[in-house]
Amino acid sequence: MGNLTPELAALRDETRDLAKSYGLDFYEVIFELVDHDELNMIASYGGFPTRYPHWRFGMEYEHLTKSYAYGLSKIYELVINNDPCYAYLMRSNSITDQKLVMAHVYGHCDFFKNNAWFQHTSRKMMDVLANHGARIRRYMDRFGQETVENFVDVVHSLDNLIDPYSPYIDRGTDARPDRKRRGEEPSREVRKIAAKDYMDRYINPPEFLRREKERLAAEDKQSRHFPARPVRDVLKFLLDHAPLDTWQQDVLAMLREEAYYFAPQGMTKIMNEGWAVYWHSKLMTRHLVDATEVVQYCDTHSGTLSTQPGQINPYKIGVELFRHIEERWDRGRFGPEWQACDDPEVRRQWNRPTNQGRQKIFEVRAIYNDVTFIDEFVTPEFAEEQKMFVYGRDPQTGQLVIVDRDYRKVKDQLLAALTNFGNPIVKVVDGNYKNRGELYLVHEWVGGDLQLEQAQLTLKGLQQLWGRPVHIETFDDGKGVLLSHDGESSTSTEITASHPALGRVGIGKAADA
Repeated sequence: MGNLTPELAALRDETRDLAKSYGLDFYEVIFELVDHDELNMIASYGGFPTRYPHWRFGMEYEHLTKSYAYGLSKIYELVINNDPCYAYLMRSNSITDQKLVMAHVYGHCDFFKNNAWFQHTSRKMMDVLANHGARIRRYMDRFGQETVENFVDVVHSLDNLIDPYSPYIDRGTDARPDRKRRGEEPSREVRKIAAKDYMDRYINPPEFLRREKERLAAEDKQSRHFPARPVRDVLKFLLDHAPLDTWQQDVLAMLREEAYYFAPQGMTKIMNEGWAVYWHSKLMTRHLVDATEVVQYCDTHSGTLSTQPGQINPYKIGVELFRHIEERWDRGRFGPEWQACDDPEVRRQWNRPTNQGRQKIFEVRAIYNDVTFIDEFVTPEFAEEQKMFVYGRDPQTGQLVIVDRDYRKVKDQLLAALTNFGNPIVKVVDGNYKNRGELYLVHEWVGGDLQLEQAQLTLKGLQQLWGRPVHIETFDDGKGVLLSHDGESSTSTEITASHPALGRVGIGKAADA
């Protein structure tokens, strides 16, 4: 397995057995020994040894290489969610760091295998991405590298327009024939009942024909409006309905699949890193570190957890929250009686040993993501312990000072940053806007305005794929705004009344231009 030295192979076996003795459960882990240049290359590919050709991977490689050369950053571990899992060790690391990385990796691998939010991801993604790379290279050979790369650029600019919860929720489908999508289906004629000429006015009275014509027209108008409900997975909507060539559909499908593979990692960053730190800390301090390695271990570990006021370190908040949960459930700080207690001093001294902490953190590891993790377990006590306050600059001194100690405000800020990975929530509400085949989207406003310049660039990309004008309804400085792109220019129009589809689908506050 891998290319480890005998010393590292023995260390791997020892660490694996220790992790299993604590109840960790993971796929086989293959460790590969690489130098810093190889590790930077793999990291630039998102952790995989091979991807399709694209300039952004080269740009990321240059950034990582220069950061390492100037001592600005160093990659200690890199692990791939796969079956088997692959992890990379830097050849130049000390043996102490190798121990820490291995223990950390086994924590990650346990999380990948057992957390519910990873259950829909492919466990053969290394093979899948290699296949994607081969197919995109073939398209480059056939249609030209620049043509394919430009299309990939457009899709990359839109790859956050997915529905990260769709693998877990059946939202239904909205399949439509292409003619209907474009509003090109001819109007239906009223079918008259066969009758002799002299009886026609009685069998098919004009009033009846008029009502039938109105009814059919209303049905046609309704049918031409699609989707039937808002669609959050914009990439899927484009895949189903945009006028793309076959190779473009294939590339879009591949990149969408990759976006969904990486989504759970974004949804569980705090938990995943916290869980890995929890276990590397326990395995190192109780078993793996000898007396000569303590200082070096503490230096590396503390560097990983260091946090500046006003910043969030996912490693730090993750491990501290797991430890907080373990302590709470070990001391009986849960249940109706605990929830009903409003005496701060009684809560501080509360200790009714139940020793359920280890069981509880394994349960949390299995079913939560970052949003639910923070929402449920960040308590006033935890916020106080970790000094999770709202910070701001003193206008007189310029110093960073505490401006609010209300833990709920800190939690709200955290949840806002974590919801949809901090990206705006955008939904398709009309694929045939004004019966002209135009695309109408809504920014589901939850307190933060769009960056209008970035939004216009996104619309430009959408328009390139859709082929017709594209619009998005949003807010700017409290006012309803309709941003549009017609393929040549961008416009911004203040709006005051709701788009007709919005009242029916129940989202949005703004207006039809």
